[in-house]
Amino acid sequence: MPENSDKWNSGDPYEYFMGRWSQLMAPAFLDWVNFSNNKSWLDVGCGTGALSEAIFLNNNPAHICCIDPSAEFLEKAKAKKTFTAEFITGSADALPVADHSFDIVVSGLALNFFPDIPAALTEIKRVLQKDGMIAAYVWDYAGKMEFLRFFWDAACEADANAAKLDEGNRFPICNADNLRIAFEQAGLTDTETTFLDIDTVFKNFNDYWNPFLGGQGPAPSYLASLNKDLQEKIKTTLQQRLCNDPATPIKLMARAIAVKGKYN
Repeated sequence: MPENSDKWNSGDPYEYFMGRWSQLMAPAFLDWVNFSNNKSWLDVGCGTGALSEAIFLNNNPAHICCIDPSAEFLEKAKAKKTFTAEFITGSADALPVADHSFDIVVSGLALNFFPDIPAALTEIKRVLQKDGMIAAYVWDYAGKMEFLRFFWDAACEADANAAKLDEGNRFPICNADNLRIAFEQAGLTDTETTFLDIDTVFKNFNDYWNPFLGGQGPAPSYLASLNKDLQEKIKTTLQQRLCNDPATPIKLMARAIAVKGKYN
């Protein structure tokens, strides 16, 4: 499977696979960002709206604009009706908004999927007001994003081709030092990074495994490309490592790496 063949075009499987954990991580990120109320926010790569919803509920924003390349994800965000925002289809390296329009630009669990991160940061600075902030967070794929780390470790044992698709290898930007360097090279100041941890609790093994069958995102897209024998081998390895009883709850850590910086 080519490494750029990740599928991101269906909101319901995404919500089951990742959206429920995105909703838990977003408030933790906003607590750390600690930005003022009554400000204008741009959410780049907003997906189905977990971060924008948390901004609306926790930060009393004057305005939120949500941009994502997937029109279907934007429709899922709109359908929530739990927050008010402007929704625009667009890419991170060509933002369809005016210069100096926002007090803060954020991105949740999307930065590593931007095709050209330096170009995206340049665009984000263009639309940001002076003395504004850029903040983002990504999963710690190579470390403590455990439910994915367990999956990829099992996949790499079963399939020699899996290593190059492993998000821990594919996304070197998902590292605190690399995030800080990227922000500093973009000309941002007062750059900080931190780790944010939440628990991912699965009711049983099926609640852990079944979201991987939805075909949305790198790991499910990879799994869907395999024959049934390889799929079953990965499943069996995971079940042996995560639980002896398929009905037992599974509790794993999900760690994100967050970064923020100011545009002077």
